[in-house]
Amino acid sequence: MPRVSVIMASYNHEKYVAETIQSVLSQTYQDFEFIITDDGSPDGTVEVIKKFADSRIKLFCFSKNQGACVAINNCIKEAKGEYIAVINSDDAWMPDKLEKQVKFLDEHPENGAVFTYAQFIDDNGNDLGYDHHYNRIFIQPNRTRFEWLRVFFEFGNCLCHPSILIRKQCYNEVGFYDERFAQLPDFDFWIRLCMKYNIFIMPENLVKFRLCQSQGNASGNTSKNSSRLTLECSQVLKNYIQPEIFDDLVNIFTLTENINEIGLSRKIKEVERDIAPFFIAMLASRDNRHAHKYFSFDILYQMYSNKEIAQKLKEQYSFDFSNLVNLAWEQDIFGIVALEQVRSQLCQNQGELEQSQAQLHQIQAELADAQAQQHQTGEVLEQLNSQLHQTQQELEQANSQLHQTQQELEQSNSQLHQTQQELEQSNSQLHQAQQELEQSNSQLHQ
Repeated sequence: MPRVSVIMASYNHEKYVAETIQSVLSQTYQDFEFIITDDGSPDGTVEVIKKFADSRIKLFCFSKNQGACVAINNCIKEAKGEYIAVINSDDAWMPDKLEKQVKFLDEHPENGAVFTYAQFIDDNGNDLGYDHHYNRIFIQPNRTRFEWLRVFFEFGNCLCHPSILIRKQCYNEVGFYDERFAQLPDFDFWIRLCMKYNIFIMPENLVKFRLCQSQGNASGNTSKNSSRLTLECSQVLKNYIQPEIFDDLVNIFTLTENINEIGLSRKIKEVERDIAPFFIAMLASRDNRHAHKYFSFDILYQMYSNKEIAQKLKEQYSFDFSNLVNLAWEQDIFGIVALEQVRSQLCQNQGELEQSQAQLHQIQAELADAQAQQHQTGEVLEQLNSQLHQTQQELEQANSQLHQTQQELEQSNSQLHQTQQELEQSNSQLHQAQQELEQSNSQLHQ
């Protein structure tokens, strides 16, 4: 009989399942069986699985999709090992994962399960790095089981499911995964597990956890998943209305120190079982998440249907029907007040938008008028430019004629100067002739 049963529910992971299977078969620890249940995959996932000829692989195939919990519970039922390791059909393990975890559980019988950290990868296997927000969720310190129960109540799921190695007796004692849940079956199981067992986290990245960009994972961040998660969370919280929780209520929530958190002034040392749900409900009512608020009033309304309990709460904690009514008035359980505020803000924004649109329309009309004036001004400007061009041409022609006239004037001045010189020469000759004539006349007279 193998010591470890590796279990995997597969669905529509034809692209990744070969890598997943190989990471299991290549483990340094080899004493295991590998039980796979395919949940009616319509792609080639089953064909890829059947290519692995390893006698340790046991394949079960559903004819139609029944849900991941049904598939993984089928694997647990078929498991023969002392320990059970879970892997998703699109994830992968580091080679020494099983070896290290088996050694830990062998050496620490006080722990029911051991987890590890995870390396987050994308569709193509690329490391998403330590800055990814999932690291802030799954990198957790070790705690007592009481501390874990409080963390689960106040924070939510923070354990990496495909990193777990768990004793099969834990499933036998606390039950399998709740098949009603699609978003939080592992979270529901962690709460039930920590009611009875301690757990441990190995601070090593021994798992490659794939986060698909298409948000195709069951935990993908889609609006439908978020809506279903809220509904399932309100049901998962009902695990806290159990005798195991009531017996350790003070230890889990440290009510002796934090009683003021639920609006009560007195400190307590013990909590009677019949009124323990009151403290759980009041703690939940202080949480801003809708699931916690719904869970809170669901419990309170059930308690106050019992007149004896209602009277005891009134006498011991001064909390009566009027307090319940006022609390229900104060808490926006279904987000109706927030929705109305959003609608009011939206209406106001719509009015402002309509006003802005009217202003925009007016601005557009003014812009159209300005553009028309600009067009008209452009036409006038073009006409002026045309006239200016014509004037420039006429000016150039006039300048040309002036230049020609200046040349002719200069030529006339030159000719005049020459004529004056010739006249002066003629006058000089005339003067000389006169002198000669006078001399001749004088000689003749003589």
